Amino acid sequence: MIPPKLRASLYIITFLLFLSCQKKDSTPNNTKNTKAEVEKLITIADSFFENKKLDSSFYYYNKAKFICNPLKDPENYVSTLNRMAIIQQSQADFVGSESTITEALPYLKYVKNSLHVWNTYITLGTNFLNTYDYKNAILYNQKALQLNTSNFKKLIAKNNIAVVLIQDKRYNEALEIFLPLITKKEVIKNTAFYGSLLDNIGLCYTKLDESQMALQYLNKGLEVKQKTKDTNGLGKTYAHLAEFYEKNNPPLAKKYMLLSYKNFSEVNNPEERLTLLKLIIRNSSNQELKNYSTIYIHLVDSIFEIRQKAKNEFAKIKYDSKKEKNENLKLRTHKVQNELQLEKQKNKNIISYIIIIISLSLLLALYFYLTSKGNKEKIEATYKSETRIAKKLHDELANDIYHTMAFAENKNLSITENKEQLLNNLDAIYSRTRDISKENNPIVSNENYVFYLKEMISGFNTPDINLILNGLDTISWNDIERNKKITLYRVLQELLVNMTKHSKATLVGINFKKSEKNIEINYNDNGKGVDVTKMILKSGLHNVETRILNIKGKIDIDSAPDKGFKVFIKFPI
Repeated sequence: MIPPKLRASLYIITFLLFLSCQKKDSTPNNTKNTKAEVEKLITIADSFFENKKLDSSFYYYNKAKFICNPLKDPENYVSTLNRMAIIQQSQADFVGSESTITEALPYLKYVKNSLHVWNTYITLGTNFLNTYDYKNAILYNQKALQLNTSNFKKLIAKNNIAVVLIQDKRYNEALEIFLPLITKKEVIKNTAFYGSLLDNIGLCYTKLDESQMALQYLNKGLEVKQKTKDTNGLGKTYAHLAEFYEKNNPPLAKKYMLLSYKNFSEVNNPEERLTLLKLIIRNSSNQELKNYSTIYIHLVDSIFEIRQKAKNEFAKIKYDSKKEKNENLKLRTHKVQNELQLEKQKNKNIISYIIIIISLSLLLALYFYLTSKGNKEKIEATYKSETRIAKKLHDELANDIYHTMAFAENKNLSITENKEQLLNNLDAIYSRTRDISKENNPIVSNENYVFYLKEMISGFNTPDINLILNGLDTISWNDIERNKKITLYRVLQELLVNMTKHSKATLVGINFKKSEKNIEINYNDNGKGVDVTKMILKSGLHNVETRILNIKGKIDIDSAPDKGFKVFIKFPI
């Protein structure tokens, strides 16, 4: 592969040679004004979106994005990316949505309509909230708040910040934002906003054990939503009332749970249905417990499968579009070559122009061949990696689900121990599904890399497992390539996950060392170990080996039954 700087130099030389062969000025293809065509595609995509045909809508938005010139038409480019990201959000693909909307960030400075910038920041804030990155969720809502937009949009941004604070269990700080909002005339006029605001205030007071204030705001929110017949909003208020009465009045709490579940079922809100089912199961017994547990398990499996198919479909649409663009680029290259051949015939100095044209053709062919090949391999690798990760997660989740189903069907759930075990199993399934987006978050590889690496490793440090790090801070990580830092992060994460699942280790040591041209890592644990001569690399260790080999590194695994597990890793700086 040609280094980027050399590749850029070849492109400049080629371009200068191309100009030297021309007798008249020509306009490059990428300066073509495509605004009318882009807006036509956006109109088609909007129509599909309104009819809830999200895959077709995403396809046409993506098509519009690829022909849109972000420098000449930044408004349509940014707004199209916003719509694509929102579609991915609707399918709970928050990581994919973040990846899409991030493409808009470099062009926000060219956008004159602040509404598009506001939408970008709000969308990013929502993605970070749903991937548990509360710091960035607040940051991007604050950026939206600072824009020159309408007062109502500023109130929305403030409300979003308070919602993040609730998720972060900072209830007093949330109330400091919520309470002034209920006096704003813009909020009072918007009944949906007003009802949700009252409901959230009541939830904060519930969490702070201020029962009188909590009930006052929850009932007022309920009254507003009943007048507007807001089914989804009523579902949330009923859920909060159920939580309020759960300890002191279980029968009334159960009534509100069932009302909430009914409302969320009517509006097909699967995430909230799962939350309510979990609450209902916790307050059920005997046959009712078994019935709701079965519904919960089937719903988790169904939601995961549907959303994973949607994620794969969106990834395929983007992959196919990039592939098509590369093929069109090849066709344009051949067209340029043919035009140069015709131009050559018109020149008097035939020999000189033949040499120039041959040189140009070779450079163009080399540049576009290597660029196209590199992009194609990168796109295919990304697509295959996403599919592999999705299959791995689904298989693991399905395994837990069917074990729990078998337990629920074959055990007497009136026995306290069996009921407790079932609840623990369901909670584990719920936690695994919510951790999916967080687990695949992008890895920070800048100057904060060491901090996040330590934070990841410390997450495996429990009362039963003692983790010892040595030499991590002696290495200048800023001098190491980003790809290698990400690979090392994933490899150590994989080893620690395998240790937690299989080894029963109580002591883990990780030693970092820098030699003249290499980084060396020694991993040791005192777990039960394995027989290396009989070991078949499972998916986790296979991923570790593949990742290290991909960065031209070496890996050696040394273990024996009851002798612990050792891994030596070495890769060039």
